Amino acid sequence: MEQRSLSSLLMLNRALARALPNSAQFDVEHCFEAVIQAVKECFISDAIALLLYQNNKLVPVAISGLMPDVLGRHFVIDKHPRLQAISQSDKAVRFSADSELPDPYDGLLIAQEGDIPVHACMGFPIKHQEQLLGVITVDSLNAGTFEDYAPSFLQMVNEALSRHVSAILLTQDLLTKAQQGSHLITELSKGQYEMVGQSLAMKQLQRDIQLVAGSDFTTLITGETGTGKELVAHSLHNQSLRASKVFVQVNCASLPETLAESELFGYRKGAFTGANSHRDGKFLLADGGTIFLDEIGELPLNTQSKLLRVLQSGEIQPVGADKTQSVDVRVIAATNRNLLEEVEAGRFRADLYHRLSVFPIKVPSLNERLDDIPLLTGFFAEKVSKQLGIAQLKLSPSLYQLLQSYNWPGNIRELEHVISRAALKAKQKQWPSSIISVDEGDCELFTDNQTHDKVAQSGFEQVHTSSLAQNNSNFNQLDSLKSATEQFQKNLIEQTLLEHDLNWAAAARTLKLDRANLVRLAKRLGILVKKSI
Repeated sequence: MEQRSLSSLLMLNRALARALPNSAQFDVEHCFEAVIQAVKECFISDAIALLLYQNNKLVPVAISGLMPDVLGRHFVIDKHPRLQAISQSDKAVRFSADSELPDPYDGLLIAQEGDIPVHACMGFPIKHQEQLLGVITVDSLNAGTFEDYAPSFLQMVNEALSRHVSAILLTQDLLTKAQQGSHLITELSKGQYEMVGQSLAMKQLQRDIQLVAGSDFTTLITGETGTGKELVAHSLHNQSLRASKVFVQVNCASLPETLAESELFGYRKGAFTGANSHRDGKFLLADGGTIFLDEIGELPLNTQSKLLRVLQSGEIQPVGADKTQSVDVRVIAATNRNLLEEVEAGRFRADLYHRLSVFPIKVPSLNERLDDIPLLTGFFAEKVSKQLGIAQLKLSPSLYQLLQSYNWPGNIRELEHVISRAALKAKQKQWPSSIISVDEGDCELFTDNQTHDKVAQSGFEQVHTSSLAQNNSNFNQLDSLKSATEQFQKNLIEQTLLEHDLNWAAAARTLKLDRANLVRLAKRLGILVKKSI
């Protein structure tokens, strides 16, 4: 072996030794980054990526020289010929400078705007016992950079990389099994319920999920609207011993007060008018598995007492039945309300609150995890590009600054909608280009939201002043702070609705509330909208 290759191989192995996992202080992200650094010491390059195989997709876990949103993207192997060729190979793959195969990183290199020109590209399949674990890609803007390396040298590099990545993944798997006391659940990698984020707040959330998932503790998930409480519930179930059992989801806000009990616990034939046959409730359907009670704060008080009995004794009594039935169900609940305040206001049972919050989990708002915005943006960009039939969706640096400076009252859900709207607008301007670039100018709806913030603030001050002046005599007659607060809320909502021609969505934006929450609050305050308020 020539001196240069021998020296490079020694540097690679020395660098990879620093990437060996340490079970005492195991940090999988640090290990992956060390692998990338080892490849950088071995090859002169402009971009390197380590991608792991998950359900026919390659998911980046460590990158160098690529836009930060790449970490939020998933590359479907069948749709990227170069990645497909690397995945199907048993040895290192070098692509000729004039290769017509599209590059998966077009428009995503930090050192190059737009499509990647003629360049050097190489990939290493990471396999263990012929099973694909992932790939490592290396790109250089200087064509011919990798042509002089002997196949035997590249094979030794490939084997070294495969051994080390395999060791990292094996250590991660064993530690996870030890923590949970059971087999590793991989449902989180299935896209629909994937949690994206590497911020400190998200890492703490994931630690909390791993800590309680293996138990049967009742768990209360709290957080603002749009933060992803449903994803947390699915994660708890998927990492539990009940993962192979049924997961039943119930939106308590959608249950009519008169039917809530029968929906949850079932009924017997003849129990009420229209009950022409027996029907099992949601708890019986979830027997052996998990039931997720979303918007638990909306559950009627009389139904709360029945739920309390289930949590205490594991028994349900269908409407019209003489006997109780035992059920084995793990209960996960979620709410965007402050249940302690609801308890003080008499709208939620204190004993039920304490039963539900055996292990409370708070989902951080997007303002608490701004570092995750590039990853989330990349994830949503990849998602919307598939929906719109765009080969590659690129976001400008100025757009990232804008996204990270906004206060995100709608949290992650709002971010997804902003990216979707901006992508659609950019596509209309740039189609049929294969790479669609989204910049700050494509987010007019987004900047309108900032205008709404200012309007809402000034509107609030005006309404606050006028309402106090007009209703001061009424407030003096009220017997509690709660009554005064509700009267003020009612006046403010009515005034805002009038200003927006009874448009609930526009009023919700002005008041910085989710539309559904505003409608529920108005209903509780006795505000009815027909032709007039």
